[in-house]
Amino acid sequence: MTVSGMTQSELAKKLNITRSSVNAWEMGLSTPSTTYIVELAQLFHVSSVYLLGLPKNATIDISSLSEREIQLVPNLIEYFRTKNNPD
Repeated sequence: MTVSGMTQSELAKKLNITRSSVNAWEMGLSTPSTTYIVELAQLFHVSSVYLLGLPKNATIDISSLSEREIQLVPNLIEYFRTKNNPD
């Protein structure tokens, strides 16, 4: 059983691959191709950066924001940065 509550067989079926391929990924014997990394990220609602174990960078889904709200996001980020690091 995987962390998501899905078995290797269930994950393999969703990705249309063999269970042994999923097992090899988990055991570190092979790595998923770029295509599967993208599919896994979408399936588990995480970023591909997270799956690859790269340094954390926050992402924000701005798809539901208005143009004006999108323009405000960088200002809010800068505000929080300066508030937390007053130099």
